[in-house]
Parts: sequence; structure tokens; C-alpha cells
Amino acid sequence: MRIARNAGTLFVTGALTLTLAALAYPAMLGVSTASTTSTRIIANPSSGPLTEADRDFVVKVRAAGLWEYPVGQLALQKGTIPAVRTAGEHLISGHAGLDDTSRKIATQLGITLPNKPSPQQQGFVATLSADSGKKFDTDFANILRITHGQIFSTVAKIRATTENTLVRQLADQANDTVLDHITVMEKTGLVDFEQVIIQETTLPKVPKDNLTPPAPQPGEPVVVLTPPAGSGAGGGAVSAKPSPTPTVG
Repeated sequence: MRIARNAGTLFVTGALTLTLAALAYPAMLGVSTASTTSTRIIANPSSGPLTEADRDFVVKVRAAGLWEYPVGQLALQKGTIPAVRTAGEHLISGHAGLDDTSRKIATQLGITLPNKPSPQQQGFVATLSADSGKKFDTDFANILRITHGQIFSTVAKIRATTENTLVRQLADQANDTVLDHITVMEKTGLVDFEQVIIQETTLPKVPKDNLTPPAPQPGEPVVVLTPPAGSGAGGGAVSAKPSPTPTVG
């Protein structure tokens, strides 16, 4: 099973007057920062103090959507069982909703968001793009279950500690979305829980540069993760055959 062999590489995004520090792009993100994120306040907008951890969380939400959204599209195209395709629908709809919220919040707080996922996340997409048949189904369910399981605790920590009302709003939405995605992955019946537990509790030795999404280039159009027709902004259920496409603008 591929997920076991790749154990070493899996871990598992205004108008206010802000300090220049709030605009700084994070130097490094990823699971290795989960227990050491800084509580240093970098701005004091009307929505409440903004810390480095708050800023990094908004970036992480955005980056997660930039790889999980296209993986959801892959599941619709390549999934061999209905449960995998359903899970793909939930990824698409859930991250379209989170992307909308994170982009709005970032604008209000002066946070720079990426347009591409981290190199590690791009590797997940490449792995699943190369898979087919039952192998795709199994890798899809396990990779996504591990990554969502690991980010779940980060969401909870931000929700419990942030003093910024906008970040709190995003954390509430992310909590519901991540739990929904964990649930649909488990409903595929393909999750190897023994491996999931190992990988959720063992930090991989991944180069720090691989955990940070590249900063957008000046003038680069913003990638928008569009929801499928008939779906809710932050939900799970979508139309039977959605055909969402990332857009720029």
C-alpha cells in the first residue's frame, strides 16, 4: 500500500490601518509550526489583535484549498466507487466556501495569500494525478484523512486562542469543514487507521521550504476556487455532477 511506503513524506490561506508586519509573507508554514506558532501581535485592527499564528492560519486555509480542491476534481474523474466521488464533491464545495471566506478576511486584515500550494502539497496532487483505479481510491482516502486529521488540532488551537473576530469566524467554518471531510474519507471504507494514527502523531522530516506556499508575484491574478452550481458556500452536499473550475481575476 503506497500510503505506508510514503510514511516519511506525509504529514499531513482592507481598509484597516495595519502595521507593515501584518503584510509580511510567512517565512515558513506547516505541521512543524503547530506547537510553536507565535503569539506575537503584529497588528491591531478593529476586529481584534492579530497574531503571527492568526496570519499563518489564514494562509494555511487558503493553501489547503489550492491542493484539495483540484484533488476533489480528480476524485470525480478517477474515483471507482461512489463514496470516493462523494468525498471529492465535499472537498470541492467545502474548500470553495473556505476560499471565499479566507480571501475576504485576508483583504480586510492585509494578509498576503498564495496562489499555489506548498511544494509538499503539490507532491500530493502529483501522486494522485499519477494514480488510477483502486490505487487512486486508497491513496486518496488515506492522504486526505491524514492531512485533515493533522490540521484539525491546529484549527482547534486557533479557535481557542485567537482574539480576532474575523479569524475566529474562519476557524469556526474550517472546523466544520475539516470534520466533514474527515467523515467522508472514513465513509469510503478505505482508511487504514493504524497508518493514519502513526502519521498523525509522527512529524516527518520534511525540508522547511517544502512546507511554505510560494508568495504571489507582483500583479499576479488571484486564483478563485469557484463552487459548483447549486452548492452552498461552505457546505458538503453539492450537485450530482459539479464541474467547478478555478478562475483568476
